[in-house]
Amino acid sequence: MSAGTGAVEAKLAELGLTLPSVVPPLAAYQSAVRSGVYVYTSGQLPMVEGKLPVTGKVGGEVTPEEAKDLARICALNALAAVKSVAGDLDRIARVVKVVGFVASAHDFTGQPAVINGASELLGEVLGEKGVHARSAVGVMVLPLDAPVEVEVQVELVQD
Repeated sequence: MSAGTGAVEAKLAELGLTLPSVVPPLAAYQSAVRSGVYVYTSGQLPMVEGKLPVTGKVGGEVTPEEAKDLARICALNALAAVKSVAGDLDRIARVVKVVGFVASAHDFTGQPAVINGASELLGEVLGEKGVHARSAVGVMVLPLDAPVEVEVQVELVQD
């Protein structure tokens, strides 16, 4: 296989998914940075071709099921950000931590189920390497009125 189109991207294709282009930063930050063997992504919104498919609060304008699908998109965008600094997704030794933020209606308490969308995608794509620690946090509002935002920390195979 050619560089950058290894086993992980083959698995994405098998799942009917395509790695998107890296979402450009909305402010003064990088989409991902590498420090030693770790890559840290910035919070990834569920952008599709430069736009949010849905806006609003989960448990209000957005159903938990829609939000779970949006969390999958966030995880896919995070993988694109990781690839932008790692060069190849096959260099991922493991996903260490996922932090998910859910813009929640005042009485919504299903944040873990929403962020399962990101966790499940990482598991489907990376297998055991996708098993991670996680936080799922309810917040009042997210940038651009996004319903979900996900950040990921991965460990790379040593050079």
